[in-house]
Amino acid sequence: MSDSPTIAQKGPFPVEVTEGKNYFWCACGQSKRQPFCDGSHKGTGFEPVKYTADSTKKVFFCGCKHSAKPPLCDGSHSKL
Repeated sequence: MSDSPTIAQKGPFPVEVTEGKNYFWCACGQSKRQPFCDGSHKGTGFEPVKYTADSTKKVFFCGCKHSAKPPLCDGSHSKL
């Protein structure tokens, strides 16, 4: 088990979200359905992060998995 997540990509994933819908962001970086969880975290110590859209809009989910504000991008990828 690694203490650090796998970097899925060094940049955010822009996603159109729907108000009231739940999204489960992959925190481990192993999912084949980035930026969302596909269960690949099992046995890693990582858990997906639930995000509920407060409105219908485009949001930027973290791709590097190092954001201080998961599941959304905070620009941390620029320091990797």
